[in-house]
Amino acid sequence: MPVNPEVEGRTYPAIPTYSVSRTKIAEFAAAVGANDPVHTDVEHARSLGYADVVAPPTFAVIIAQQAEGAAITDPDAGIDFSRLVHGEESFTHHRPLVAGDEVTAATTVDRVRSAGGHSMVTLKTAITTVDGAAVCDVNCVVVIRGGDDA
Repeated sequence: MPVNPEVEGRTYPAIPTYSVSRTKIAEFAAAVGANDPVHTDVEHARSLGYADVVAPPTFAVIIAQQAEGAAITDPDAGIDFSRLVHGEESFTHHRPLVAGDEVTAATTVDRVRSAGGHSMVTLKTAITTVDGAAVCDVNCVVVIRGGDDA
């Protein structure tokens, strides 16, 4: 069953405040093999002009996926999560995420299209500080596989 194209343009409510912490940054850095001390050493990060340790650039996916969940689980969209395949992800950083940031995120369904019997859904998520300052824009494309004959 294809994704409902009428959800295109829909923006979902922002997620609750997400607190970026040193621990979360260190865990993510270790998981992705980001060994730069800017991710774990506060004094090193401060010597480079940052307020605290800096998250690896792809850390934003943790926050974005929480917001994207609203679109993916929206019954009106008709997305069958068991058929979802991640297509691509890109980030436009306005500034680095650092420990101590309090951020939120909201997702908009930017595009729904069909291709080869599958649905392609483009999600755009804006991550901002709780005061509304832009931090990162995340662009995600998911593919919802069509039936077994597609």
